[in-house]
Amino acid sequence: MTFKTLRDFDLQGKRVLLRVDLNVPVQNGKVTDTTRIDRLKPTIDYLVAQGAKTLILSHFGRPKGISDPALSLSFLPETLKLQWGIDVAFGEEANGPLTLLENLRFHKGEESNDPAFAQTLAQKGDIYINDAFSVSHRAHASTEGLAHLLPAGAGFLMEEELNTLNTMLENPKRPLAAIVGGTKISTKLALLENLLEKTDMLVLGGGMANTFLYAQNTDIKASICEKDMAEQARKIIEKAKCSGCELLLPVDGLAAIALKENIDHVTCDIGNLPDDHMILDIGPKSVEILQHRLQDCKTIIWNGPVGAFEIEPFDTGTTALARFVATLTKQGKVQAIAGGGDTVAALEKAGVTSDFTYISTAGGAFLEWMEGKTLPGVAALLSPGHDTNSIRQGCC
Repeated sequence: MTFKTLRDFDLQGKRVLLRVDLNVPVQNGKVTDTTRIDRLKPTIDYLVAQGAKTLILSHFGRPKGISDPALSLSFLPETLKLQWGIDVAFGEEANGPLTLLENLRFHKGEESNDPAFAQTLAQKGDIYINDAFSVSHRAHASTEGLAHLLPAGAGFLMEEELNTLNTMLENPKRPLAAIVGGTKISTKLALLENLLEKTDMLVLGGGMANTFLYAQNTDIKASICEKDMAEQARKIIEKAKCSGCELLLPVDGLAAIALKENIDHVTCDIGNLPDDHMILDIGPKSVEILQHRLQDCKTIIWNGPVGAFEIEPFDTGTTALARFVATLTKQGKVQAIAGGGDTVAALEKAGVTSDFTYISTAGGAFLEWMEGKTLPGVAALLSPGHDTNSIRQGCC
């Protein structure tokens, strides 16, 4: 891919519209996880050092085009200053090197990619920089529309995401394994089909693995399962055989009659579940097999936990597997990349996020990238921007 980055622009005295993702977790008005904020700091530092006047654009929550005080970004400047080490002003009338504008999604034209709203945003700046890979799968005014109206490029975080994903997914060191978990096969069908063509090994866990087990006539008792997707699962199994991709499913698991913390549970082989029990995690035999198979891989991609990691003890399998992959990575034996909200949360719980080669900040965008889809916000950066003056003239 060829796209411009911050380094390709003369930023001195220029007004830069910087699209970021500040849709961060908040509790009682306080940010509980600053990861997305922290990873923007290199871009912010560069813009300030180069003498740019930066207007920060972000969404927060789902206000659906209505101005909702509960979803205002006005609470963020204090946290941004603390994490970035520089004052951040707030609002349209603010003036300074860094200004955070109000929640983009207060405007109906944002999510509908309304040309008029994109033009309104474009008039505020001279250069557009997208540093929000995590929302670039959305064709919104601030992610796709703006890139066609101003000279456009990628921020350092976007550049890092694109280069890493392109290298590790398109030109990986082999053998390449993918670990895919989560609840439903229906939400990851395109992902699975694409990975079959690209990977040497596909490890399935979580609720979606139950559908594959059911499709092979395994009695999974009360386990969550998309029975109407059984035929699709069988097609994927056959496609895996034809493409030479090894498909690995759990051979044992932790099971209980309900998903509750510290509930009585059993560890048993798949196919020998007690009545009324559901599989809630992969078991020790499965972990041992996967560790043995993964130790010979050179690249591992992870999307989705392999068990109900939020509730103990059903985090055991995901944690053991995560720590094993982290160890391989630290030893330099494998390159490991992970993405997706639940995946990152599971790796954080296991205490290994700093040990993986790369953790993507994106959820949906990471997933769609792995599915082989074109992301509108990324594709727009590959197009040449238009002259700023012509934009302003066309709006008057």
